[in-house]
Amino acid sequence: MTSSATERLRRLRWVLTALVTAANMLAIVGLAWWIVRTDGRQGQARLDAELHRVTSSVSRLIILDDAIDFSLVNTDELNDRCPQFAIMPGGALTFQAHISRQLCVPMDNAVLSGLTATAIRTGGAVVGYQRGSGGELVRVRVEPLLDRKHDYVGAVVAVADTAAEQKRHNKLTALVIGGCVVLFAGLGAAAHALSGRAIRPVAAALHQQEVLLAETAHDLRTPVAALRALAETALDNPERQADLLSRTVRLAGRMGRIIDGLLVRARLAAGVEKLAIQPMWLDQLVTAVVEDTAPEGAQITVTAAPTKVNADPILIQRAIGNLLDNAIRYGRRPGASAIVHITVAGGVVTVADHGPGIDAALADEAFDRFSSTGGSSGLGLSIVRWVAQAHRGTLTVYNADEGGAIFELRLPVSAP
Repeated sequence: MTSSATERLRRLRWVLTALVTAANMLAIVGLAWWIVRTDGRQGQARLDAELHRVTSSVSRLIILDDAIDFSLVNTDELNDRCPQFAIMPGGALTFQAHISRQLCVPMDNAVLSGLTATAIRTGGAVVGYQRGSGGELVRVRVEPLLDRKHDYVGAVVAVADTAAEQKRHNKLTALVIGGCVVLFAGLGAAAHALSGRAIRPVAAALHQQEVLLAETAHDLRTPVAALRALAETALDNPERQADLLSRTVRLAGRMGRIIDGLLVRARLAAGVEKLAIQPMWLDQLVTAVVEDTAPEGAQITVTAAPTKVNADPILIQRAIGNLLDNAIRYGRRPGASAIVHITVAGGVVTVADHGPGIDAALADEAFDRFSSTGGSSGLGLSIVRWVAQAHRGTLTVYNADEGGAIFELRLPVSAP
């Protein structure tokens, strides 16, 4: 169930990432479309303004009387610049068409005549796109000419090549598209980070639940085995039932304290409770833990000097139990019983065994949760290290010269 829940959280993160990214992408695409469309309209407006300047200026330079006079047009600078223009006949007055000297884009005279006829027929300016003689896309503006009798006699046709404007517009479009791609990538990364931060509390709670369940199973395994051993011994030895019953009661109390410690650990990890630090006799606590632990054939000796430390008794009891359980299980030679010696002095609890020792390269890994060099879950030692760090103490491990692993749990000593 935990794996399934974890997988659902991962999928939820990707779903949130996709939703946030898609929503932002829609907004960015809309903005990009508006920018490109607006720029296209503005480019067209600039072309139209330039064409209108040409047609209006040339119309004022034409002298219309009984005959048409282009003398002012011929001397004006517009005649030698782009956009090019043409003065085309199209009414009662017949004259030779005038084409500006600067040829910017080749145009078919038939197209120019058709545009002139359209302007005269509609009675107003004609603006639009046409194709040049070489297939070029051009923008045209046609402004009809009126004589003094207000009769149409022709039109001024201005033509502008759109290649430069289209090139500029295409460059802007490419920049906008490239910017959108970069923004999409950045938004996707940001959305993934934000979605991860959003579900982090849920993931942390799920992880704490997983750890609590694992620690509960780990810590209760040894007391439950010892409780069963005591019960079986009491059944086989009725004369010892009184002594065994008192040990059973103490062991049951220890199990209750373990459960309380687990709950305290969970609340401490969640930040809703603080350590119950108080002065306590470390040597007495270690001795009590050894007495309540089933030796499972191991030889356990304790050398303790009166030592007072500042610590949480429930958590320290749990840490000592884990160290002892680790030594009993893995501190033995093949085919031999475990030999464990515990020393308590100066705020330091030393647990030494006669096992194969521990690989120095794997010493740090032995303290990692769910990792172990001996085939166990590794949870016990990780709990001990967490208890030490929570008390501003240390947990170290090294090998003895004669063989075996030595674990040292160092705690702050209480002031006398």
